[in-house]
Amino acid sequence: MIAKTVRTCFPIAAGAVAEKAEEINKLNVFPVPDGDTGTNMSLTLQSVVKELSALPVDADMEAIAGAITHGSLMGARGNSGVITSQILRGVAEGLVGATEPATSAHIAVALRRAVKVAFQAVRKPVEGTILTVLRDISTKADECERKRMTAEEALDAIVVEAYQSVARTPDLLPVLKENGVVDSGAFGFAIFLENFVAAALGRASNIEDFSATFDTDADSAKAGALDRVKIEANDDWEGSEYRYCNEFLFKAEKHFDEDKALQFLASMGDCELLVGAYPDYKVHVHSNTPNLVLEHMLQFGQVYEVFIHNMDLEVAERTAKIHADQEAAAEPAKPLGFVAVAAGSGEAEILKSLGVDVVVSGGQTMNPSTADLLDAVAKVNAEAVIILPNNGNIRMAAEAAANACEDKRVVVVPTKTVPQAFSALFAVMPDAGVDDVVEAMCDAYSEVRDGEVTRAVRDSSASDGSPIHSGDVMGIIAGSIDIVGSDVLQVTVDCINRMMDEEEGDSLTILAGEELSDDAFQEILDAIEEAQPDLEIDSHRGEQPLYPVIFSIE
Repeated sequence: MIAKTVRTCFPIAAGAVAEKAEEINKLNVFPVPDGDTGTNMSLTLQSVVKELSALPVDADMEAIAGAITHGSLMGARGNSGVITSQILRGVAEGLVGATEPATSAHIAVALRRAVKVAFQAVRKPVEGTILTVLRDISTKADECERKRMTAEEALDAIVVEAYQSVARTPDLLPVLKENGVVDSGAFGFAIFLENFVAAALGRASNIEDFSATFDTDADSAKAGALDRVKIEANDDWEGSEYRYCNEFLFKAEKHFDEDKALQFLASMGDCELLVGAYPDYKVHVHSNTPNLVLEHMLQFGQVYEVFIHNMDLEVAERTAKIHADQEAAAEPAKPLGFVAVAAGSGEAEILKSLGVDVVVSGGQTMNPSTADLLDAVAKVNAEAVIILPNNGNIRMAAEAAANACEDKRVVVVPTKTVPQAFSALFAVMPDAGVDDVVEAMCDAYSEVRDGEVTRAVRDSSASDGSPIHSGDVMGIIAGSIDIVGSDVLQVTVDCINRMMDEEEGDSLTILAGEELSDDAFQEILDAIEEAQPDLEIDSHRGEQPLYPVIFSIE
C-alpha cells in the first residue's frame, strides 16, 4: 500500500509544482535571482514521473525508491533540482522496508533519512532555504511520532509546519527579506508536499472532509507564507561573481576521488554539488569558466547531458517578466473576468481561448483548495469574477472562495464538467451585467448532457445493480454508471447511442484523455460517425488524466 500510494500520488504532486512553476520562478532570488527554481524543480520531478511510469504495475517500494533516486538524479536541473533529488532519494530510501499499515514512525524515519542525505550533499548549507524547511518538518514528524499520532495526523501536521517554515525563511536569509519574498525552493517543496499529502489521504474524493480537516490549518499556514511575499524586480542587482550555471551528468572511471572533485569545483566557483554514487554522478557549479570545469572532469570519466546557463541573461528575463506583470496590474480593471478548473492541458488551452483568464489545475483526483481558487481570483484584473468549478467536488471550495473574497464580486456558475463550461462561456454576452451573464451561462450549461469513460479502480456496482470489477471500463452518464464493458471505444459508442435514444442532439463535443493515442481517438470518432451519422462532432485533445474520453451532447 505504501508503494502504491507513493507511485500514485507522486505525479499529482509533480503536476501541482509544474502548475505553479512560474510563480516559484518569480520568487527566486537566492543564490541568484535567475528565475528558474520552479522550472528546475518541475523538470526534476517530471523525470521521476517518467521513471515511475516505466515500472511494472506490481513494483515494490524498493523498485520505486530506485526509480525515484535514479530519475531525480538523471533529471535534476539547477541547484534547486539537485537538492530536491537528494531529498526525494532520502525519503524513498527511508520508506524501503516499512511495514503496513503506514504509521507516523515511518514518516519520521523517512524524513530523518532525507535530512541526512540532503545535508550531506550540500557543502555549505544555508538557513532559510529548502533545507531549513526539510529539517523543520522532520522535527515535526519526530514530535508526531512521540505523541503516537496516526499517519494521517502526522501528514497534516507536517504540511502546516512546511508552510509555517516557509513563512520564516525571510527572517533567516537577509536577501529574501530585502527582496520581499520567501525562499522559492522552500515554497516549491511545500507545494509538492501539500498536494502529495492531499492525494495520499484521498481528500480529492471527499471535499467536505477536505475542507473541514485540512484546509483550515494548511491554508492558514499557506496564507501566512504568501502574506510575506511582495515580489520586486531586481533592476539594482549587481550580479553574481559567477555568470554561468554549469550542470552535467558524469560517469566516473576507476580511482575517482569525490572529495578532490568537490574541492576542485569549489575552487572554480560556488554552489558546488556532486551527488550520486560511483560511477554515476550529477555535477553542479556556478563558474565563469565552464570549459575548465568540463576539461578537468573529463580526466576522470565521461561527461554527458551538459547544460550551461547564462545567469545574467536569466536574471534580465526574470526582471522583464515581473515588470510586465506589474504593468498589467496597473491597467484599469475590466468589468468581468473568469477562473476555471481543468485537469488537462488541452482543456486549459480551450478554456483560455474562450476567454478564461486563469485556469486552475484540478479535477476528480486533485481538487484545488479554497486558497488555490482565491489565489486565481486575485490574479484576474477585473471588478467581478465568475468561477467555473467543472466538478461537483470543487463547487464547495469555489463557493467558499467566493464568500471569502472581499475586494471584488465573485460568483460561481456551478458547472460539473469542462464541456458544460465550454457551452456556458459561449453564452457570455460581453456588454451585459454580471447577473445577466450568470443567468445566460447557467441556462446554456443546463442544456448540456455529459458523459465520461473511465476505468474502475475497485469492485462496485452499476446503476442497475450489475457488478463492476476493478479494471472494467465504465460509461458514466450525468453522474450515473450506466454502461460497463472492457473496451473504451465500445463503451463510448454505447453511451452516446443511449443518450441519443433518450433525447436526440445535434452536436457532440468530445475530448481525448492523456492515455488515449491519436490513432485510438480517431478510431473512436470513426465509430461514432458510423453509429450516429447526423451528429456533428467537435473533437479535441483534452489530455485529462484517468478519463480516456469526456464528451457532451447538445
